[in-house]
Amino acid sequence: MVLDTQSVHAAAGVPATTTGRDPAKRVPGRKRGLAVDVLGLVIGVVVLPASAHDNAAGIALLDQVAEHADGTVEKALVDQGFKNQVVAHGAHLGIDVEIVERNPQDKGFVPQSKRWRVEQVYGILILHRRLVRDYEHRPASSAPCVYWAMTHVMTRRLTHANTPTWPEAQAVVA
Repeated sequence: MVLDTQSVHAAAGVPATTTGRDPAKRVPGRKRGLAVDVLGLVIGVVVLPASAHDNAAGIALLDQVAEHADGTVEKALVDQGFKNQVVAHGAHLGIDVEIVERNPQDKGFVPQSKRWRVEQVYGILILHRRLVRDYEHRPASSAPCVYWAMTHVMTRRLTHANTPTWPEAQAVVA
């Protein structure tokens, strides 16, 4: 399992009391946390103000995973944004949390082994218009939007349905 967070902009009508500003990424809005399995399927979702630390999201995600996975999850990979509190909380729940260190010689974005899966899921989910920004007034309403989009992704995987790309669609119409 892999944990990660993503800061997303909030829409204009979203109440300021439910949003914050991520100082590291300079994003005003909310922070979306995902727990993803090795197949790229979402196990848990947490939506917090962007000003919340990754530890808060990580602890909430570990609680969700422990509640729903019934002890089948043994290891979780996280990035360096998560600190020792998440590792200790995971140990309390019986989940070995490993902080994947970035190679200091790498410049720019470099996919890290096994952690790239959660980045891929974020990339797939952002293709759904509802998830580009956080339009929901309540954070509790925002998490089901992620599950809805993931249901769409899973359905497409199961049915092997591929939407034609733009040039292919033009050839079919002509």
